[in-house]
Amino acid sequence: MFKATKATTPEAYLDALDEPRRTEVRAVHELIRATAPGLESRIDSGMLAYGRYRYHYASGRSGEWFPIGLASQKRYISLYVMAVDGDRYLAESFRERLPKADIGKSCVRFKGLEDLDRDALVELIREGAKLDGATLGG
Repeated sequence: MFKATKATTPEAYLDALDEPRRTEVRAVHELIRATAPGLESRIDSGMLAYGRYRYHYASGRSGEWFPIGLASQKRYISLYVMAVDGDRYLAESFRERLPKADIGKSCVRFKGLEDLDRDALVELIREGAKLDGATLGG
């Protein structure tokens, strides 16, 4: 469950978090900024969002979303990577390299950075930042 936020900037989002979560989320935020400096950071859908792309589904639906998102949840931190690798979501392809994380289609959920392999996380972010929106279907 998302922790509700009234923050309108990434810094305000981070400052509103309680410790030790603030330090953990800030560290991931800084890692994303260092790994994918071309992605603008902002607040979108109640979380930290990085970059923008337009999507167009075959159904005619279209909109704007972000390739990478970061959210502080009640029990864990969620890193969203909206990209596919071949016929599966990119995040799923990192399941073996991030065994302590709970990985869904486009989400990596973890309690703290000590649960993650930093090199794998950097690679996931770097690959996810390459998203141009054309890789997602619907």
